[in-house]
Amino acid sequence: METLTLVLVVAAAAVVLGVVAATALLGPRRRRRGAAAPTEARLAGDRRTGSLASPEVEAPDRLAPPEAPGLERPEPSAGRLVRLRSRLGRSQSTLGRGLLGLLSRERLDDATWEEIEEVLLTADVGVAPTQELVERLRTRVKALGTRTPEDVATMLREELLGLVGTDVDRSLHTTHPDRPAVVLVVGVNGTGKTTTVGKLARVLVADGRTVLLGAADTFRAAAADQLQTWGERVGAPTVRGPEGGDPASVAFDAVRQGADGGYDTVLLDTAGRLQNKVGLMDELGKVKRVVEKHGPVDEVLLVLDATTGQNGLAQARVFAEVVDVTGIVLTKLDGTAKGGIVVAVQRELGVPVKLVGLGEGPDDLAPFDPAAFVDALIAP
Repeated sequence: METLTLVLVVAAAAVVLGVVAATALLGPRRRRRGAAAPTEARLAGDRRTGSLASPEVEAPDRLAPPEAPGLERPEPSAGRLVRLRSRLGRSQSTLGRGLLGLLSRERLDDATWEEIEEVLLTADVGVAPTQELVERLRTRVKALGTRTPEDVATMLREELLGLVGTDVDRSLHTTHPDRPAVVLVVGVNGTGKTTTVGKLARVLVADGRTVLLGAADTFRAAAADQLQTWGERVGAPTVRGPEGGDPASVAFDAVRQGADGGYDTVLLDTAGRLQNKVGLMDELGKVKRVVEKHGPVDEVLLVLDATTGQNGLAQARVFAEVVDVTGIVLTKLDGTAKGGIVVAVQRELGVPVKLVGLGEGPDDLAPFDPAAFVDALIAP
């Protein structure tokens, strides 16, 4: 009996030891799987006591929101054309260097002068400006007599500057003492109009202006989204309406919000469906009239594609009939050998080129500087 009792006691002890050992082995695994529970309990206790949560595991509602991306800092607008002069390479080789080469010939006969005329016309300078320039060059060449390369370069620079014009106001009227300045941007689809509005916002922000954008091109799909993306990059809000909505209403709201918000400048993008010429022109006229209920429009900028040549001039005439264009923006000037369009469009409309686009980059829109432009054309 005593032996049986002893056996039972030993067996019981073995079972107890087995249970203890199993508990010791499995306990840490269970705690690892259920780690969230004690952590949440600890965080709850921390909230009740006012202490900080565990530095190792932070409660979901205490996670910091992601930081907003920083705003871009556009390049200063001053001197942009000088920095971008290499982009004028195609016009430089055709117009500038072409004329320099011809004028540097030892003998300038009638055939050479015809070649000079051809270079100017091919570069889209226009018939009347070409005839005027050739006549002045002929007179100066006779007066010079013997010509050094330096003499030719100086003469050509002076005559091209006179042709482009250095005595006109090319400043952008983008500030007003007691209200936002309003800039209406017009042009046909495909000229880079909406992109130009976005780049112009960068120019103004770089110069210290506060800018509000108005997406009054409500007919082109994604135009408002495109404009808003440009604005967000430099902190310029966008006023927009429903797709297919009333453009004049959007423009009116943008100007009103610009005044209420104390902005320096309101930039208004507009529709450009030239295939519906009558409707488009009526719409632009309406937009301008509605906006002028708040005050005058300070600038009407016409965006033209420099690569379109005479077609661009035809477009310019259409828009000038409806809105009082105050300045020209020539886009894609880096992609054409027809740099003479600067002269032709100014002669056609009687208004100056104020901005030029010289690339696809966000800061490739430059205030037009006649001296920098001509120097780039004839640079060696």
